[in-house]
Amino acid sequence: MARTKQTARISSVFHHFIRQQILELAGNAARDIKKTRIIPRHLQLAVRNDEELNKLLGGVTIAQGGVLPNIQAVLLPKTEKAAKK
Repeated sequence: MARTKQTARISSVFHHFIRQQILELAGNAARDIKKTRIIPRHLQLAVRNDEELNKLLGGVTIAQGGVLPNIQAVLLPKTEKAAKK
């Protein structure tokens, strides 16, 4: 019985830590775009921009989270230095 309580305590601490990290990063994302409320988009940005959280929650879909902004390098216009070479 003691082992079950210890496992439950460890699990509780782990979930609290993960929840705290996600909310902190989501709050930072909201503050970056001058918003006072955390919406699913901020959660998505927080999780996907953090390497460890992204690995942990890689298979998770966040409803109304959208996608990360990403432009592939081949689609960007060539710079002057690259054109002269």
